[in-house]
Amino acid sequence: MRVDQFSTDSFPVHQRHHAWRDALQQHRLQPELTAAAPPLYGSLTAGRTGRGVGLARIASSPQTLLRLGDEADALWLALHLGGEAALHDGRQRIELAPGDIVFGPARARAGLDFRSDFRQFIVSMPGASLKARLPDAPALALGHLSGRAGLGRLFAGTLSALADAFDTLDDGDIAPVESALSEFIATSQAAQAGPEQPAASRTRAATLRRLCEHIEAQLSDASLSLAAVAAHERVSERLVQKLFEGLGQSFTAYLRQRRLERCRADLANRQYGHLSISDICFRWGFNDPAHFSHCFRDRFSMSPRQYRQQANEASQQSLRKRIRRGWPSGYFETPAEDPVAAAAAAAGGGDESSAAQAASALAHGSAVAAGRHHHLPATAKTIHWGYFSRAIPPVLSVASGDIVTIETLTQHAYDDHERMIKGDSGAESVFAWTHEHKAVDRRGAGPTDASIYGRGSGEGFGVHICTGPIHVQDAEPGDVLELRILDLAPRLAANAKYQGRAFGSNAAAWWGFHYEDLIEEPRQREVVTIYEVDCSQGQACAHAVYNFRWTPQTDPSGVLHPTIDYPGIPVDRASIVENHGVLEGVRIPVRPHFGVIAVAPAVTGLVDSVPPSSFGGNLDNWRIAKGATVYLRVGVDGALLSVGDPHASQGDSELCGTAIECSLTGVFQVVLHKAADLGSEPYADIDYPLVETPDEWVIHGFSHADYLKEFGDKARSAIYEKSSLDPAMRDAFRKTRRFLMTAMGLSEDEAISLMSVAVDFGITQVVDGNWGVHAVIRKALFAGRTPRAALSGP
Repeated sequence: MRVDQFSTDSFPVHQRHHAWRDALQQHRLQPELTAAAPPLYGSLTAGRTGRGVGLARIASSPQTLLRLGDEADALWLALHLGGEAALHDGRQRIELAPGDIVFGPARARAGLDFRSDFRQFIVSMPGASLKARLPDAPALALGHLSGRAGLGRLFAGTLSALADAFDTLDDGDIAPVESALSEFIATSQAAQAGPEQPAASRTRAATLRRLCEHIEAQLSDASLSLAAVAAHERVSERLVQKLFEGLGQSFTAYLRQRRLERCRADLANRQYGHLSISDICFRWGFNDPAHFSHCFRDRFSMSPRQYRQQANEASQQSLRKRIRRGWPSGYFETPAEDPVAAAAAAAGGGDESSAAQAASALAHGSAVAAGRHHHLPATAKTIHWGYFSRAIPPVLSVASGDIVTIETLTQHAYDDHERMIKGDSGAESVFAWTHEHKAVDRRGAGPTDASIYGRGSGEGFGVHICTGPIHVQDAEPGDVLELRILDLAPRLAANAKYQGRAFGSNAAAWWGFHYEDLIEEPRQREVVTIYEVDCSQGQACAHAVYNFRWTPQTDPSGVLHPTIDYPGIPVDRASIVENHGVLEGVRIPVRPHFGVIAVAPAVTGLVDSVPPSSFGGNLDNWRIAKGATVYLRVGVDGALLSVGDPHASQGDSELCGTAIECSLTGVFQVVLHKAADLGSEPYADIDYPLVETPDEWVIHGFSHADYLKEFGDKARSAIYEKSSLDPAMRDAFRKTRRFLMTAMGLSEDEAISLMSVAVDFGITQVVDGNWGVHAVIRKALFAGRTPRAALSGP
């Protein structure tokens, strides 16, 4: 279920009334506000399920909401959550208390007067979902159900829980809730028999309600019959028939209809995808699949198989809109894919023999003297694009103490081919992509055949160009790898036209935190800004050169990309408009750093490069710069170190989706600390990425500290669905408390006090699936304590 969120806080005060009116009209509501009212506040969270049930949570300042008449065959109800309110329709006025429920047919006009700040939860049910129980639902009048006792109290509790949680539920979770809602509404409506009804009518209605409840409870019983239902209620079979005839149908037709509705719901539910159509028909009391298929076609004008296929396609469309990073919910890595072969193909540019040669070289005489200086260029044969894996063959082997110069490329270089790729043999070898040849085919941890979205090999489930992996001799699980960043510099343009200059790209993209909260038209747009980066001594600043809006791009393989949904897409310059003079007079401080530094995860298979975790990865912290040291716990033999996602500058949060993505070359010293020798070092107790600068310790917390372990097979989708800042802050707090207690020798009370008065917590990023909060601990705080190795710096 796609959920849309709106808030007037996004708009200047003078634009709020108009924006609020537009937002509510989509839900057949029209606000009326007094001219003297204080500045309007309004928030709206709304979604629509696969079966057409609308859910909306509203909180706003005083106003009147008029329900606009709708010819649709539907029923609405509203749970009043808070504030002074009354319902009116020109003939009656009903005062509402928190917990009360009001309802009516969609075509009826009614108004809700709110005399104070208020909160409401509104449900809109299609008539088709209610016809079996309420054949005359559209003809019902406005009604009210008290939430203080009886059925109303029970229903209000259920609706209140749904109001709190519906925006966190997926299609599979919401399906049983839809069925429960229709039953609650039908029962509530049946309970509204007015005093003007004759006693006999009220008795018959109550009897019919009990019959329907018993039928619902026994639908799966294939032997359920008119006689059995009559006997259970202790009434005659003739009376049962007459009661159902009053609904305009026979008992048999009603029973068949209810069973068909339950079967239809299961056929549309991806959670029951493992059940055959026959399994589902038997599940709900049909004992003949052929008869079931015939009845289903009569009722819904298509076969059960056609309906399931149609529902699955609709679900896929919903997934495409809702989740575009990581594996969609319900999908997992196919066991048929060989991750070793896939990784070797990517690391070797498609040449499997190169992987074998690398492994052979590693096994025969790979030892090198400590302190040796290596150079690792970025080419199609030395990078892996968009994923980590313990199965990727190493492209270099180093010993502890060795120094390595590592070239890294930004995956956004094709945003301006002239400035960031042309003439650069390394970049050209990586980005080469024509109709006949794609130098690096796999880009991401998804299926190679692009069978989910059709975006390209790897599906873009992971986007970073990572140089490596580098095998560290003698590294074993449990050891700590120390990576010292001795120097770094931007990769200069190779095009003679831009000699001596460096460039980077910033994409305000669909995965950015801002994307669903734009207030200017077009509301959904992606904007790329090209920056020139000057890291010369005394300058260290960047300025915008131009920007352009992303337009649909067709890649050399013929795939259309309406959004920036796959890394390294060649941009057709004729299809975009360059806007110069942007950010005029603004100079951005340059803070060159590496967004990705990782050792291989211990799990098998390919791991998306976007969410960071305990193995490091896409940390996106600008403090990982020259002079900093990164400590990572080794998870596999050889550590398998990779570096990538180079940035020229980034603010905490990386809010719009990227930093200034700029190719860099770094000089690193690799130091291995064996687990048995860690002793009381500050990094001895880590199972998370730890950063040290000359003046600070930086601890990284995530929404989910080790999401691969926490979510298991569902990790590749769950991490994108479940991240938020609350658990990231909690994780950062716990890790900081632990660090202060184990590395600095503080008690828990001391650590908590110090965190509150002297430790700075910041938002690292909110765009990488696994959101990050970091804690910055200044070393100077401990200058008066007994000197320890922790205070000496790298």
